[in-house]
Amino acid sequence: MGDSSRCRVCVTGGSGYVASLLIKKLLLKGHIVHATLRNLDDELKVRVLKSLPNATTNLLLFKADIYEPHQFEDAIRGCRIVFHVATPLLRTHGSQFIDKVEASVSAEVKIAKLCVELGTVRRLIYTASVVSMSPMKEDGSGFKDYFNESCWTPLNLSYPFSNSHLKAYVDSKTLTEKELLKFGESKESEGLEVVTLVCGLISGESPHRPSPALTTIITFSQFIDESEPFKLLRYLEELDGKVPLVHIDDVCDAHIFCMEQSSIHGRFLCATSFLSSSDIANCYRLHHPQLQQKHGECDEVANRNIRMNPNKLIEKGFKYKYDVDMILEEAFHCCKKQFLD
Repeated sequence: MGDSSRCRVCVTGGSGYVASLLIKKLLLKGHIVHATLRNLDDELKVRVLKSLPNATTNLLLFKADIYEPHQFEDAIRGCRIVFHVATPLLRTHGSQFIDKVEASVSAEVKIAKLCVELGTVRRLIYTASVVSMSPMKEDGSGFKDYFNESCWTPLNLSYPFSNSHLKAYVDSKTLTEKELLKFGESKESEGLEVVTLVCGLISGESPHRPSPALTTIITFSQFIDESEPFKLLRYLEELDGKVPLVHIDDVCDAHIFCMEQSSIHGRFLCATSFLSSSDIANCYRLHHPQLQQKHGECDEVANRNIRMNPNKLIEKGFKYKYDVDMILEEAFHCCKKQFLD
């Protein structure tokens, strides 16, 4: 496809943390972007997107709700690449689906089929999550000694710190990704290349948000009074063995990298670091000894011998810009004003 090409692309969930920065980067590269929003009457979200560079000429907004997947047809029409970033969070009134698991899987299949039916789409890039990549053994007896694209979260197990909302999220992300990859390998895909980018805990500043994103707060959660973000951190390390971290800038660049390849398909882990909560706390204490830790660590996690292998994407030629110290330092500055000042 080539770095110099300019094309028409679709980004679903356009006002989200990742999607809004991805749209900005795409516009700066000169692409025409079709962005979807659940509500075009949300003046704040619309204004943020319309204020992006080159938005006046190159950004088109479309109303589309993931619980009504047929609504994405107009946004996808004429596009060469579809970035499916949107994830169903809440059930809308009168939805045809039982829950967000069914909604996510059904919507993904419908969007993939639309990509084929409309004829112009060459690649579908799905923003997946490491909640689908647990290295837990199928029988729940412990973790494998590796964390890579071969790992799939066993959905029949219960995990510490879980609740009904987290279970639904994990089920939906795991089943949706599996279904999408299966579709990409089927005859029905008719040559549509399907990529799933399995992103770690995403941290970093978003210029479009006045306050830190929840995932950034989770990264710094051991040093704030609120308990819920820390529970989410502990949940993730009990699910994945440790915490895979990645910077939002690298996540968006990885999406664009996958877009610009002449050919690419399959599952790719997008993460730079694999740390326990103890490791994270130690990094913060080293650079900011004045910080007061609010929540205890779990030494057992720090002793887990699980190795992350993110080389599949790197071997394709992708280069990360942010190492773990840079990620944690930015999370500190993002959260400092809201939680420490």
